[in-house]
Amino acid sequence: MKDYRLDDKVCLVTGGSRGVGRGVAEHLASAGATVYVTGRTVQDAHLPKGCIPVTCDHTDDEQVASVFNRLTSEQSRLDVLVNNVWGGYERMMDNGQFTWGQPFWMQPLWRWDAMFDAGVRAHYVAGTFAARTMVAQRCGLIVNISFWAAQKHIANVAYGVSKAATDKLTADMAHELRAYNVAVVSLYPGLVRTEKVLEAAAFLDLTNSESPQFIGRVVSALACDPDIMQKSGQVLVAATEALHYGVADLDGKQPMPLTLSQV
Repeated sequence: MKDYRLDDKVCLVTGGSRGVGRGVAEHLASAGATVYVTGRTVQDAHLPKGCIPVTCDHTDDEQVASVFNRLTSEQSRLDVLVNNVWGGYERMMDNGQFTWGQPFWMQPLWRWDAMFDAGVRAHYVAGTFAARTMVAQRCGLIVNISFWAAQKHIANVAYGVSKAATDKLTADMAHELRAYNVAVVSLYPGLVRTEKVLEAAAFLDLTNSESPQFIGRVVSALACDPDIMQKSGQVLVAATEALHYGVADLDGKQPMPLTLSQV
């Protein structure tokens, strides 16, 4: 496996208390980066050395501004922003019912707001602050964690629309940042062995699953790619990029990329 080092790099991972965000933060830190990690409960996450936890509710713009003010006061740069924060998976049970897969006219309306306020809008706001630093330094990488629901119906309408909005956000940010040598990509994980997924492991086929740190390994490879601007604006599948960059998972296995029909 190739080793993509991020020594002297500064990264910010949003929503890193657990799951994919935590895995990404852990790997970036192990690759030598200084990693700021946000989340509402991140102080309780017991993150490893190299990670700097900063409590932040990304639906509160003042708290987000405070994160970036602290980062810019403590560091001379920001090399990578990973927009992972996401409020869409909370409260799948509503009033005693499992509502996640219900048709849109039966969905609780708060779910739309959760996906956009703590998802798409949160990515936009963090991207805005990050872009100001990256434009000034004339380099940087923004990774928006998205998913296949942008391209086919999965679970519910709000889920698909929010992920499609994330991908459009990526494309348009990339267009406006291209002249400043700042890349923006959407990154699709596969089936990730998060805490929630492992709770349901008895009911899932995890043969082709990915560790949360695997996504971090792919982000590290992207950040080290001297030709990353060629990928800017694109939707990338983590397992496909891993094959391209020679990146394996923690156990040495090579997760196979999913196709749209397999998702």
